[in-house]
Amino acid sequence: MKKFSVSSVLGFLFVLALVGTALAAEAAAVDYTKAAVVCVSIFTAGLAVGLAALGTGIGMGNGVSGATNSIGRNPEASGKVMVVLMVGLAMIESLAIYALVIALIALYANPLLKVIGA
Repeated sequence: MKKFSVSSVLGFLFVLALVGTALAAEAAAVDYTKAAVVCVSIFTAGLAVGLAALGTGIGMGNGVSGATNSIGRNPEASGKVMVVLMVGLAMIESLAIYALVIALIALYANPLLKVIGA
């Protein structure tokens, strides 16, 4: 019974502490839509760049691994393998750059802010 009364008193104090916040929110009527869009944009930009870096890192590692294996098995073909490897690495790196561009657009030229009128 004592445990129930202590938790009841703590719950009542918690609700009492939040009443002022609830009343202040009603009085101010602040629209947090722009803040929410900016927050989600920042999170999405970080996630996009992070996943792009992870994916391109794995892809580059696999490409370099395959190239070194093929050069190790056939050293005479190292010139052709290196050319193909460099072109492939450039293509893989362009994917990370595209993700960076999309992240920068989401951060600095966010089209959703124009839609909500902020």
